[in-house]
Amino acid sequence: MNIAEEAVDRWVERGRGDRVALRCIDRAGRCDAVTYRQLMEDTNRFANVLRAHGVEAGDRVFLLLDRGRALCTSALGTWKHRSVLGPLFPDFGPDPVRERISTGNGRVLVTTRELYRRRVAPVRDSLPGLELILLVGEAADVRRSGEPIPGAVDLAEALAAADPAYAIGPTDPEDLATLHFTSGTTGRPKAAMHVHGAVTAHRSSGQIALGLGPGAIFWCTADPGWVTGTTYGIISPLANGATVVVDQGAFDVERWYSILEREHVSVWYTTPTALRMLHQAGREGLGDHDLAALRLVASVGEPLDADTVRWTQEAWGTPAHDGWWQTETGGIMIANVAGEPVIPGSIGRPLPGVVATVLARDDRADADGAPLVLDGHVVEVTDPDVEGHLALRPGFPSMFRGYLDEERRYRACFVDGWYVTGDLVRRDAQGAYWFVGRADDVIKTSGHLVGPFEVEAALRSHPAVADAAVVGVPHPVAGTVIKAYVALRPGHSPSEELRRDLRGFARSRLGPAIAPRSFEFVDELPKTSSGKTIRRVLRLHALQGADAPLVTSGAAS
Repeated sequence: MNIAEEAVDRWVERGRGDRVALRCIDRAGRCDAVTYRQLMEDTNRFANVLRAHGVEAGDRVFLLLDRGRALCTSALGTWKHRSVLGPLFPDFGPDPVRERISTGNGRVLVTTRELYRRRVAPVRDSLPGLELILLVGEAADVRRSGEPIPGAVDLAEALAAADPAYAIGPTDPEDLATLHFTSGTTGRPKAAMHVHGAVTAHRSSGQIALGLGPGAIFWCTADPGWVTGTTYGIISPLANGATVVVDQGAFDVERWYSILEREHVSVWYTTPTALRMLHQAGREGLGDHDLAALRLVASVGEPLDADTVRWTQEAWGTPAHDGWWQTETGGIMIANVAGEPVIPGSIGRPLPGVVATVLARDDRADADGAPLVLDGHVVEVTDPDVEGHLALRPGFPSMFRGYLDEERRYRACFVDGWYVTGDLVRRDAQGAYWFVGRADDVIKTSGHLVGPFEVEAALRSHPAVADAAVVGVPHPVAGTVIKAYVALRPGHSPSEELRRDLRGFARSRLGPAIAPRSFEFVDELPKTSSGKTIRRVLRLHALQGADAPLVTSGAAS
């Protein structure tokens, strides 16, 4: 079972090669349509380029590219050759790039000359195992004068000379396919190992949670440098025979609405941050754009607040579907699935085949909120609306197979036959799950355990607030109190009056025990490129004091 065969070649073998697989939009708005047959030949050529340069099955191939045809071709061609893919986010600085390539024992890098110059050249001397650089770009750009790049090959020329036929070698479903690095929102990034057999879960979750299938026109805005952009930006929609929209451009209200309308996007997968920014733009941002083709909007990256769900229903005629998964699960585990009523504010219910539960917390001081274990067994929560650890039964195909070179860290994720996700949830009487927060983000204040998402969702419902995040800060009496960082909507300015209003609003919505004690206004919150708030940056800033600069640009690095 090979990911590339399941995603591309089988459609050609079934006589569907003339269907459009990719619609690649460059920054200028030009669109390049690629059929499944063309994509098969492109990926065959790439696999043959790897073979011609002595790259073998199991060798690590890293991609440092902007979204586009070259990235999709390189990823699928790597899997086709049974090499191991390592996607990198192109906005990473040199140190994160070095750390990931070094950790993953990268032998091959596919990138552009400019990205190489800015991201790789400063650290190339510390990457002795990096032998082959496949440069994407026009030949004139690749050959232009400048510092020579050791081991560089013009990929366009190599592809043109390569055979368009390629026979995929025997691929065991358990063969390593991808190294997905966690986003590092709470600590050092880890390399989660995923296998070719994961494609079965990618296909089925795309059908069930996103409504994907032949005829769907699908747009995932996540960068393939992250697990979402690879799994649901490339594999899942292609494995379901859909047409995938790939946009090189950055977020822009008019551009995004134009793409949704012009490309007749029927299924859209994006982030809560993007949805809130579109909400902020309001009806004026939507203008006269016709979104009649849009039948499903889904959200990924962070929990989606109920107010934004209700707004998408009002503005677009379809409510955004929230769900839950993480790098380690490799695919969507819990969701408001396609074809079912959306529960605003809930992450939904487990997908078929996924066994989930809530484990009781051990709230003793020395346990630091770990799952409660009695006589060697965890304690499951049976009453509704009790907060606890979200846990899954291992065994589903997209489950990660370990952290590269960190076996002890991997084993620590499992307790009494359950994979403990590190997230806290509650389950209501109807079996729907509600996200509370990361276990290490939960704030203990005055004897209360407070999940940041609940507080942040309440703050975002204030008419002046565009985005918010909360962290715990030391307090001599309460031990820890809650501090809120707030980004304002246009037309609102920081003031003591607004600070008092927010404090009163939060107390009325949440109660005085949970409401933030202090508020700091910021232009923007530190986030990863996938839209996740990096609370460790906020915690550090809170400890340093209000006079310290808050670093938001490049925070993901």
